[in-house]
Amino acid sequence: MSEPLVGPGGLVAADGSAWALPGPVEQGAVVVIDVQRSFADPAFLPWVGAAGLEAVAAAVATTARLVAGAREQGVPVVWVALEQDPSEPWDTSLWLRRVPADAVWPGADEPCVAGTPGAQWFGVAPEPAETVVRKTRYSGFVGTTLATELQAAGVTWFVAAGLTTECCVGSTVWDGFQRGWRTVVASDATAAYDPDVHTTTLRVLAENAAVVATTDALLDAFAAARHAVAVPA
Repeated sequence: MSEPLVGPGGLVAADGSAWALPGPVEQGAVVVIDVQRSFADPAFLPWVGAAGLEAVAAAVATTARLVAGAREQGVPVVWVALEQDPSEPWDTSLWLRRVPADAVWPGADEPCVAGTPGAQWFGVAPEPAETVVRKTRYSGFVGTTLATELQAAGVTWFVAAGLTTECCVGSTVWDGFQRGWRTVVASDATAAYDPDVHTTTLRVLAENAAVVATTDALLDAFAAARHAVAVPA
């Protein structure tokens, strides 16, 4: 468990517990995961119900607010995007989704195929100088440069935001935590298509791998920590 809340840069978790930020604010980052049309644009989600679409829209809007606040406080924003390679199908995923072995792949509804509209950012996007990591699996760490990018930037902890909570966000948080990064999940800047799945996943992550906190709590903590750095006691 983290040390208790002491001094500037404190963070109140979603369960009301008090924490310090996981490390110095200058060693933190916001990692935005898969906020792309295949996962966030209602035009690509005809199978998702109204509650799921509302949850996703709210999470995208809140992710945009988290990104803007992080930029304002000088906290780096790192972007992770799924881009499936049409020449390299993920066989185990196709098996789990019961895609026939003789089916033409990728099909029209395959998410985030490189070079297709589904892979485009939705509602929020990186600035030219920000790091973008492309992936082909759920986790931002599998087969990518994410670990190298974070290490090179001196990042020791990160806040995860994006889509979806139980899949690519959760996978990235688990892998980051096990690789030595202290992890925070922005509870309202993440979503699942089933709100109950979102809530359950946050509980599991809070128990085992991350602090779960709201975007408001995170932005307040960023600002307080930056102020403390600028105006030392």
